Amino acid sequence: MRQQLTLAAMALLIGTSSSWAQGHMGSPQEQQACRRDAQRFCRQQMADDNAVQQCLQQNRAKLSKSCSKVFQSHGM
Repeated sequence: MRQQLTLAAMALLIGTSSSWAQGHMGSPQEQQACRRDAQRFCRQQMADDNAVQQCLQQNRAKLSKSCSKVFQSHGM
């Protein structure tokens, strides 16, 4: 189950062009930076890229430094 969640998170963060504001997709490094945060805070939204992005933004204060930097680099 844990492996399935990891794979789902990776696929989700790779996602579609709607994964990041203004249609920007994260690089593999950016996806890796937010994978654990997505698993930790956004499990229930994992099927919806936009919902995960919103969830991560709502949990901004709790994000890892690396994931927070990803959002900052995208102007979020």
